[in-house]
Amino acid sequence: MEYREFGKTGAKVSILGFGAMRLPMDEVNGKHLVREEESLKMIIRSFELGINYIDTAFPYCYEQSEAIVGKALKIWKNKNRQPGIYLATKLPTWKITKTSDFWFYLEKQLARLDVGCIDFYHIHSLNEDYFEEKIIKLNMEKEVQKAKDQKMIRHISFSFHDSPEVLKKIIDAGFFETVLCQYNILDQSNSEAIEYAHSRGIGVAIMGPLGGGRIKDVEFFKQELGSKKGHINELALKFVFSNKNISIALSGMESMEMVEENLKTANGVYRLTEKESVIINRFLSQKELGELIPCTNCKYCLPCPNDVNIPKILKLMNYNTVTGLKTNASWQYKNIVLDNTGKLADSCTECGECEGKCPQGIKIADKLKESHNALD
Repeated sequence: MEYREFGKTGAKVSILGFGAMRLPMDEVNGKHLVREEESLKMIIRSFELGINYIDTAFPYCYEQSEAIVGKALKIWKNKNRQPGIYLATKLPTWKITKTSDFWFYLEKQLARLDVGCIDFYHIHSLNEDYFEEKIIKLNMEKEVQKAKDQKMIRHISFSFHDSPEVLKKIIDAGFFETVLCQYNILDQSNSEAIEYAHSRGIGVAIMGPLGGGRIKDVEFFKQELGSKKGHINELALKFVFSNKNISIALSGMESMEMVEENLKTANGVYRLTEKESVIINRFLSQKELGELIPCTNCKYCLPCPNDVNIPKILKLMNYNTVTGLKTNASWQYKNIVLDNTGKLADSCTECGECEGKCPQGIKIADKLKESHNALD
C-alpha cells in the first residue's frame, strides 16, 4: 500500500480509504438496520490490509454509520494495532441555520463516534449557495476554527458538489485544508480544479472512483476487459490512483468481497499499464454526453413569480447529464425545498417571464419539465 502526503496536513494517508456510507443493511419491520457484526469485520479487515483512513457522515446508513465506525476504531485501538487510523466525518450542512447548530451537531457526532477529536471534519456537500449562506453569512469559519483550537477537530475539510470554478473559489478562501470531490473515468470535470487544489497544498480525496457502481455496467469496458469479475473496478481504481494530484480514493465498501478486491488492487501494481491507458483513451474518444443546457448561472431569469429555483435546477440537470449520478442529483434537487431555496420545477406555470430575460435564449419551461421528469 502506498501512503501519500495529504496536502499540508502532515498526515500520510493510504491511497484507498474506507467509505462507510454503504454498509450492509437489513430492513426489519420497516426499519433499516446496519448488520453490525458484518460491518465491523469488514472495517477491521480493511485496516489489517493497510487502509488507515475511514470516512463517514452524520446521515450515512440512516444515521447509524458513525456509531459503527466508532465501535470499529475502539476495537482496533484495544488491539494496540499500528499505525493509527485517520477518522473523517461531516457536518450536516443543510441542517445549519444558526452558529449554535454547528456545536450541537459536532458534539452529537463526537458522542456517536465515542472519540474526543475528529481528524478531518468536513462541511458536507458544500456548493456555492451553502458557501455563501452557511459559511460566509453565518461566520462559520470562526466557529470551526474555535473547535480546532479546542482540539475537537484536527483539520478543516469540505466535501464538494458544484462546478470546478466554484471549487477553486472555495479553495482560494484559504479556509480549508482538504477537499473531497468527484472524479472518475466517467467524470473528469474536476481534473483541473484538483490539480489547482494540489498546487495550493490542499489534500485531495476522491469520492465515487467507481462512478457509484456505474462503471462496471459500461458495455465498452465489458467488451475490452472481458467478463472476469473485478477487472473493470480494478481499472477504475487504478485510473484514480494514477493521478499524482490525488492523495486518496474513497470506496463505499458493501461487502467483505469488495473489501478484499479493492485492497488487492491498492496493494498490487496499481498504476495503469500502457494497454489500460489505451483502453481508457479509446473510451473517452467515443464517449458521448447528452445535450447540456447552455445556462451560465447569470440569474437574469430571477425572480420567478412562482419561486422556482431555475438556475439551481438547470445546473443539477447538467450535473446529472455529465456524471450520470442520478441519485445524488435527485437528492440535491429535492433539497431545494428542504433548504427553503425555492420550489421545484413542477411549480412552473409556463408564464414565459424568465424566457424573455434569458440571454442564452433557453426554452426554460421545456427544460424545467425535462429536469423534473429526470430528477424527481
